[in-house]
Amino acid sequence: MAGEREVATLGGGCFWCTEAVFTELNGVLEVVPGYSGGALPGPSYEQVCTGTTGHAEVVQVTFDPTVLSYHDLLTVFFTVHDPTTKDRQGNDVGPQYRSVVFYRDAAQRATAEQVVRELQAEHLYRKPFVTEIVPFRAFYPAEEYHRNYFARNPERAYCQLVVAPKVAKFRSKFSARLKPAGASA
Repeated sequence: MAGEREVATLGGGCFWCTEAVFTELNGVLEVVPGYSGGALPGPSYEQVCTGTTGHAEVVQVTFDPTVLSYHDLLTVFFTVHDPTTKDRQGNDVGPQYRSVVFYRDAAQRATAEQVVRELQAEHLYRKPFVTEIVPFRAFYPAEEYHRNYFARNPERAYCQLVVAPKVAKFRSKFSARLKPAGASA
C-alpha cells in the first residue's frame, strides 16, 4: 500500500553522521536529528553535550516499510557506526554518543534484538554489541542549525574527517540501497 510510514529513533554517535547516511537511503522519507532517552524535557544541544541529561544524540527516521524494512534500516544502522563501544564513537565521548535503539512497540524490539543476534553471529565486529534497546518515550528535535548539517557544511573539518568517511562507507557497502538520483528525504 502506497503512503505507508513507520518511525525509528536511533542513536549511533553524532547525529550529523547518522543523518547524512539515512538521508541517502532509499525508502527514507525524513530524517530529523534530535535528542531522546533523558529526563529533561526539551533539552538544548549545550545541555545534552554536558553528558548529564541522559539524552542521546539520535535521528528520528520516517520511512516507507514497503520500500525499506525496519530490519534493513537497522542493518544499515549497525554497519555505519560501532555498536561495540560504550558511550563513544571515535573521538566523540560521553553517554550522549551511545549506541541505542528506541523501540516503539514489541515488533520493533523483537526486530532489533534479532538484527543484533544476526550481526553478532556474522562476526561483523570482534567485540560484542553494547547497544541499548530501550522503549521510546520522547523525541526532542535538535536546533535548526543541526538539520542537514553535512550537506550544508561539507567543508568543515569534522565533516571532512568524520562524516564524509562514514557516508563513503555507506555508499560503498549499500550502493544498491541508495535513493535514485534526484530523490530527497
